Amino acid sequence: MFKKRKPTAVLTYLSRTCEVEGNVHAEGKLVVDGIIHGIVDIQGDLDISKTGLVEGQEVRANNITVEGVLKARVFAEGKLVLMSTARLEGDVIAGSLEIEPGAYYTGYIETRESKTLPPSRDLPELYGTNATEATGTSTGNRTSA
Repeated sequence: MFKKRKPTAVLTYLSRTCEVEGNVHAEGKLVVDGIIHGIVDIQGDLDISKTGLVEGQEVRANNITVEGVLKARVFAEGKLVLMSTARLEGDVIAGSLEIEPGAYYTGYIETRESKTLPPSRDLPELYGTNATEATGTSTGNRTSA
């Protein structure tokens, strides 16, 4: 008789004329065109537009896309994307990372998923040196002059 409704995606929008002083916790997607000063904890995705500013101790979300300014320690379970207009100041731990040319970033970055790391390759042998000397180990006796 009654059909189950599919849960709708929850969208929280902070307009460019809005400023929040304090911590923000939300489920779903948060789009920031305004300003947030405080800890941001999103059970979903976070988008910071060109006019957006998020400044606080910590920002947590699944996927984070930055076109504006983000000043915080950042934890992205999934992907962190810095668009060309982005300015990020803070340390980052993310599943994966994408940085467009023109984006500004200062801080430490760590990716957590091994699949995001490039495949390791053997280093090429250096020409004109013995491979054991290049690694700092020696099997023979050396004399000094």
